[in-house]
Amino acid sequence: MESIIFTSPETGEELELYILEQTCISGVTYLLVTEEAEEDSVAYILKEIQTEEDNVIYEMVEDDVEMNAISKVFAEMLEDVDFEC
Repeated sequence: MESIIFTSPETGEELELYILEQTCISGVTYLLVTEEAEEDSVAYILKEIQTEEDNVIYEMVEDDVEMNAISKVFAEMLEDVDFEC
């Protein structure tokens, strides 16, 4: 499973996140990621906000309306995944 390193903007802590799925909606790339490569772990939705040379900058989606819309897209893509917002 492919992974990325996500640096928390608040703490500067680096987390290895595993990419479960990726989609592009209206020109914006979203990733569905999890902290563990195992089943039944907490998942997050990241939104690509900027590309700098070889680095891509993502932020966690926190807007409830955007979160609900994107989670529905990922739910359709991954039929065996349950989302709780």
